[in-house]
Amino acid sequence: MKANTQLTKAITVAALLVCAAAALAAGDPDEGQQKARTCAACHGLDGRGRIPLADKTAGYLEEQLRAFRNRTRSDETMNAIAKQLDDQDIADLAAYYASQ
Repeated sequence: MKANTQLTKAITVAALLVCAAAALAAGDPDEGQQKARTCAACHGLDGRGRIPLADKTAGYLEEQLRAFRNRTRSDETMNAIAKQLDDQDIADLAAYYASQ
């Protein structure tokens, strides 16, 4: 019984830490909208341009932007743009486009 209680406590603490980290890393859609001006030519300000981003999850968008920034996903234009983005920029942009 004691081991089960300790396991439950450990799982609870881990879950709280994950939630806290997610809250700190959350993007601001309003900030993302301002930053999206550079993206509008291809993705549209509302994420419904010729290369749509609307209806994608924030997590997916963040993952893709990081892949472009780290050059594990290759596109000449996106690699150059993403190289200039920090983690907060990525979170903000992803939050904005995911909200469209």
